[in-house]
Amino acid sequence: MWKDRFNQVMVEANQWSYTLTTGIWPLPSDISSYKGSSDDFIDANIQLALTVARKIQDKMPLRCRIVFPDKPEKRRACQIFKTAFDSTEGLSIGSLDDVPGTAVSSFFRSIRNTLDFDFDDENEGRWESNDPPSLYIFINCSTRELSLIEKYVETFASSTPTLLFNLELETLRADLGLLGFPSKDLQYRFLSQFIPVFYIRTRDYSKTVPVAPYIVNYSGALFRQYPGPWQVMLKQQDGSYACVAESATRFTLSETKEELLRVLGLQEEQGSSLEFLRRGYRTATWWEEDTDLEASSEWRS
Repeated sequence: MWKDRFNQVMVEANQWSYTLTTGIWPLPSDISSYKGSSDDFIDANIQLALTVARKIQDKMPLRCRIVFPDKPEKRRACQIFKTAFDSTEGLSIGSLDDVPGTAVSSFFRSIRNTLDFDFDDENEGRWESNDPPSLYIFINCSTRELSLIEKYVETFASSTPTLLFNLELETLRADLGLLGFPSKDLQYRFLSQFIPVFYIRTRDYSKTVPVAPYIVNYSGALFRQYPGPWQVMLKQQDGSYACVAESATRFTLSETKEELLRVLGLQEEQGSSLEFLRRGYRTATWWEEDTDLEASSEWRS
């Protein structure tokens, strides 16, 4: 059901001609970027991105370009998914290495390509087109590569719809500003412009109570399906999710938890010491708090 909704939402987003969008498509439960093989996660994302490209092509004649983190990742995908790429109409393939680099970055790229020990690429130029893409899809990128995505968009896609596909931005944002990673300003000037098209983030919680059973476990999710509102969902006993709160703007993670506590009747008295001890001094992440520094509020809409 989530997949069908994502395909429908993606087509709607392109019809509305939004330039920058981000989508999170739930992967199979046994595939995660944090568990098992990273290759499984990468390959699953490629397959899902191809499915999105085909679904969009069914609705309108768009030319999609899938952009990989670098040439080795691109080469690997071309070898594994050669038949799938050939069967997807209007598809072209690129990488973030297509962006002209400085002398230093070009030097490190040459070292990386040399150590890749795969000098011959029989598929080089196979999925190229003289016609400009109608949609750019960025997949399997890390926090370090977010700044390269910005340069790529500025160079090739300044006026073309752009999709960050399953990049798990909520996780990547947390590394911004740390040593060796891009600065937090990347969120304010660039990532804040992306409109969440399909988003779902599930969480498990527990709360202690003074009576039996003393610990109450509950689960919920923050959900958004464009162009609908942001929704806080409570997981039911049968495994389904029920909407308990809606908003035209994005809930913070703390607000999501508070809405779940409210509907369960577990919320402390507002302003009480118990509420402060549970919530603490800070109730939002830095990217949720710093609204004045953002170039755009689209990521909250």
